[in-house]
Amino acid sequence: MNPLLITIGLLTLSNIFMTFAWYGHLKNMQNSPWIWAALISWGIALFEYLLQVPANRIGAQVVNVGQLKILQEVITLSVFVPFSILYLKEPFRMDFVWAGLCLLGAVFFMFRERLFG
Repeated sequence: MNPLLITIGLLTLSNIFMTFAWYGHLKNMQNSPWIWAALISWGIALFEYLLQVPANRIGAQVVNVGQLKILQEVITLSVFVPFSILYLKEPFRMDFVWAGLCLLGAVFFMFRERLFG
């Protein structure tokens, strides 16, 4: 299988775990002490790291570190927006669109040499 596709898949899964670790407690644990939320989030984040580290190692074999970081940011926004709307019930904001367009610009500049030679 293509290493870049494996990287994207692993980064997407790791971002799902990390988004729940960072923000899931805002919905599920508002009445719990913050230390419990932190410990549970840390436990969830362990799974994120078990996916993130191999994703970065595989990805670094086919793209440079800057490209890997921009890829991570695009995936982060792609996971966060649906999470915030569907899970946290936050309203959709056009700022999500503008941020996405800015990231697409970052993708263009980081990958243009690879795409266009």
